[in-house]
This record gives sequence, C-alpha cells and structure tokens, in this order.
Amino acid sequence: MTMPRRGRVPAPVRSLLAAVTLLAAGVLATPGPVRAADPPPRVDNPYAGARVYVDPEWAAHAGAEPGGAAVAGQPTAVWLDRIARIEGTAGRLGLREHLDSALAQRADLVQLTLYNLPARDCGRQAPQGELSIEDIGRYQTEFIDPIVEILAAPRYAGLRIVVFVEPNSLPDLVANTGNWPGATAACDEVLARGTYLDAIGYALARLGTVPNAYPYLDISHHGEVGWPEDSATLAALLHRAATAAGSTVANVHGFVANTANYSVLHEEYFRADDVINGQSVYQSRWVDWNPFVDELPYVRHLRALLTGVGFAPAAGVVVDTSRNGWGGPGRPTGPAAASDVNSYVDGSRIDRRAFVRNWCNQDGAGLGPRPIAEPEPGIDAYAWVKPPGESDGTAGSPNPDEPYEPLCDAYYVPPRASPYDTGALPAAPPAGEWFPAHFRQLLTNAWPPV
Repeated sequence: MTMPRRGRVPAPVRSLLAAVTLLAAGVLATPGPVRAADPPPRVDNPYAGARVYVDPEWAAHAGAEPGGAAVAGQPTAVWLDRIARIEGTAGRLGLREHLDSALAQRADLVQLTLYNLPARDCGRQAPQGELSIEDIGRYQTEFIDPIVEILAAPRYAGLRIVVFVEPNSLPDLVANTGNWPGATAACDEVLARGTYLDAIGYALARLGTVPNAYPYLDISHHGEVGWPEDSATLAALLHRAATAAGSTVANVHGFVANTANYSVLHEEYFRADDVINGQSVYQSRWVDWNPFVDELPYVRHLRALLTGVGFAPAAGVVVDTSRNGWGGPGRPTGPAAASDVNSYVDGSRIDRRAFVRNWCNQDGAGLGPRPIAEPEPGIDAYAWVKPPGESDGTAGSPNPDEPYEPLCDAYYVPPRASPYDTGALPAAPPAGEWFPAHFRQLLTNAWPPV
C-alpha cells in the first residue's frame, strides 16, 4: 500500500500513520523540547538523543503485513535512486514532503541514501541505474544540486540530515576491477575515468555547504573487501573521493557499513582462526582466507585504516542491521561438532548465505537489531538503512540483449557445475518495490525476535 502524495492517506492506514508518528518519538530518542527555529549546533554523533524520522510510506507497507505493526514505528532511510525521486513519482513522496513529514513528527533526524551515480554499480542490471558513464554533468546539476537546494532551505535548518553517499560504489572499484575474479570491463572503465571519485567528491563538496547535513561514506562489508589488500585499497579510494572535485575530508562526517547487506554483527560460535582436525578455518570455502567473518571487527579495522589515511579520528560508523538477524529455527545454538573445516563453519555460522557475497533478496534472512544510537564505541548507530521488505531487484531475462542479473535469479545454474547458490527468493519485484514474501520472512526470522 502506497501513501498518495501531499499527505492524503487512504482511510485504512490513517490510524496506523498516526500511531507511527507517536512511535517515532520513542525510537533512538529521549524526550525533548520542540525544536527551536535556530539551527542546532553540530554534534559528534547526530543520532545521540535524536528522534529519527519514520517514513510513513514504509510504515504503511509494514503495518499492513501480518504482525508488521510491531516494527512499523522503526525509522528507515529514504532512498533517492533516480532524479524523479526528488519531486516524487507514482504517488510516492518527494524529498520536500519527507522533510515536511519529519517536521510534523517533530523528528530531529532524517536519513537519506543517495544512490544514482553515473554507471551505477558498474552497470549491473538489477537495479539498473538511469545515468550512463557520460552523465556526470546530469548527476551534478539534475541530482545533487536540487537535493542540496532543498536541504539548505531555512525551513529544515533544525533537522539533522544524515546522508549515506552512494552505497556499493567505491567498494566495487576494489572488488570488481583489475585481476580480481569479479572484475568487469564497466568497473575498470569507471575506475580509469575517475567517474565515481569525481561524482562523490562533488556530492560531498555540495553537502558540505549545508550546516546540518552529516554525510557518511559507504565502506561495504567484510565479505566484500575484508581481505587486507582490499581494505587498504578501499581506504585509499575513500580518501581520493573525499578530496576530489573541491571536497575535503572535513566534509565526511562518518562511514556506513553493511548497507543493504546481510552480514551479521558477530559470529558467536566460530572464529576465523579456529583449527579443526589440524586444518585452519581460514581454508574453508566460506572464510576463504578472510581475517574477518563478521561486521564489528571489520568496522573497527576499517575505521583505524581510515583515520590513518587522514579522516577525522572522531568519525563514527553507522551499521545497517535491517536484514542481518538470521533468526528462526535454523539459527545455530553452538559450535558444530564436525571433523572438517567446511562442515564446522557451515554448521556453526549464523549467516546462512550460500556465499558471503550474495546480496539479492536472501532466503532465510531476518530483521536485525533494532535501530539504536551508540550501541558500541565508535559506532554512531545501528540503523535500518535498507527499508526491510523493499526488493533488492529482479532477475530479468537471461535472453541475449535483455537485462539479466543472475544473483537475483533463484534458479540460476552457474557454469562449470559448482555448489554455488544465489540464495535469492523467487518472484521478486523490481528493486525498491514492496516484496511481501521477503518482509514476512524477515519478520519471522528476526533476531532479536519481534
């Protein structure tokens, strides 16, 4: 169910949205006075003590599902993934309307995700981007500039505006370029041209003119760039982006990890350096010589690297926990009793993906920890950056010359007969659309349970 624009809400969800506004006051917050007209001072952690905006469109979808009212009051980020989203499309709220809705909720903080780079995701088909590699001018003048103009309006000066800048972009330039197995010609070209670096630098420079904006750069997750050579390369790329197109590192308030991904915060029942029957777990298919098997140790490591290359020591990290719960009956309760490393790891791990880089509508996933400020030292918040229940994408058609994303295909059979499994749920709608079957599974498998 989608709420029409201008706040005219169908009668069946009016009571829900009224409840959402009340619930929002208690999420990531303590009671506080009505916001003054003057802009609030800059803070180290924008989530601390903040009432965080609850997107009424997402809340309506969640509340309409069986049991969904239990989480419909949680805050989620608003994704701006095409130019038309700025003004709103197909009955969906535009950016101004979201900000006005936040004011109506007496929220202190709004979360936005910018996701519209030229040649986004190196041309991946799901979700397919709207801008070509030649369209950096359009990205600047038709996407970033109008967003910044709206955010800078005096009406919104009292809001803390957290902006997650272009998920999965710079990590793609590490994991999918050069001689790496996942390298693509599109990623190599984007890296060679500096397209992402210049576009992100421009976005940061423009956001830096808005005193109440808090930009966070994406650092992916441990299963993408956790290997030492990858994480060091990523840190250098992040610094290059933060100092491109007139930006400086001062425009980066922090970093965001696990965006729209499924990696658990902490694997409770095995470690990467365990040894089983004389064989190191590093050699297992799942770990594959990665020193990190979960998110929090990876985040601490990246944060130290980023400080080392010139980012502010106080820069915090937001971790997306929207879909990394992995609860339900399949959740392990202790280490597996096994004599080989693969059986030990597969039986012990909480993250039950077939492959750690699987990212599309994962079967068996659950809602993760609820949004909360300052859960760990150096962590600004656990947040639901990806709205749970919104599709990651659809497979499309494997026919030649038609868009096709095998990682979103539940029935994909890889070449050279291998045990690889995408783990994708079948019959998914296009990216960003409501996927009821996925939301219901996330609710069932939530950890902590709902």
